Amino acid sequence: MAASPRPASAATTLLNVSYDPTRELYRAINPAFVAAWKAKTGEEISINQSHGGSGAQSRAVLEGLQADVVTLALAADIDALAKRGLVAANWQTRLPDNASPYTSTIVFLVRPGNPKRVHDWADLLKPDVAVITPNPKTSGGARWNFLAAVTWAQRQPGATEATVEAFIRRLFHQVPVLDTGARGATNSFVQRELGDVLLAWENEAWLARQEFGNAYEIVYPSVSVLAEPPVSVVDSVAGKKGTRDVATAYLEFLYTQPAQEIIAKNFYRPRDAAVARQYADKFPALPLSTIEDFGGWDRAQAKYFSDGGLFDRIFTPGK
Repeated sequence: MAASPRPASAATTLLNVSYDPTRELYRAINPAFVAAWKAKTGEEISINQSHGGSGAQSRAVLEGLQADVVTLALAADIDALAKRGLVAANWQTRLPDNASPYTSTIVFLVRPGNPKRVHDWADLLKPDVAVITPNPKTSGGARWNFLAAVTWAQRQPGATEATVEAFIRRLFHQVPVLDTGARGATNSFVQRELGDVLLAWENEAWLARQEFGNAYEIVYPSVSVLAEPPVSVVDSVAGKKGTRDVATAYLEFLYTQPAQEIIAKNFYRPRDAAVARQYADKFPALPLSTIEDFGGWDRAQAKYFSDGGLFDRIFTPGK
């Protein structure tokens, strides 16, 4: 028998299980929502955060982590929860823009002065260039990195499945270490000083410059991918805890103008048109593929990232 919903109270605490580079974003969003909720309802709440590679975070929820909401890197990681009955099957239609309140893309972060002259995807194959990217098996950002690279390879003259695979194979032979998440990869590049170029979320690259020095340079390649990080209430948990109303309001808040401005200030691309125009100078336009170009996440996951997929075929640890 399902538990009866209870009203939010002073003891109400939400858990937002999110992916790696959103720590700063939700650290700014959460107090804004808490204040807005109290002004609307008179109720005090608190919000806890959990961060890690998006795939790993999805698996943690599957294994019992009591997330009221998930804010993950890609739809496939929430689809995995829906397939197990933790999230409603129609989750992506419950909020605007396919339940993605902000977007991002994949860029290159290079060392001061760009000494290896990395300007586009082909430059990543130079013999003396070491590339830092996380593991697509555990990181949503890594899967976006992978698809951005595939996009470039597919758009080369005379491209075939074989030439795409050859490019990706050579690219990953340039990768000395695979961290489990995007933030770990950033730390490897900036703090451990590994590699010559970091494949990064746009927001993560800007945050790295902000924290570690503007001498690091962001390179926008000739083509990338439209990354759409989605959000959802975890129905099984919110229903049991009686937090569905406040959890839903929390995600709806992400689409409001105050939240969209926080999103833009944290270097994510806002959905709100007026806010997007206000911050347009921060977000250069470039050609972007979409997940639909890959047949949707089910097909992309099976082809590239599932056991026996392209990533398994081309990457051998330590080689």
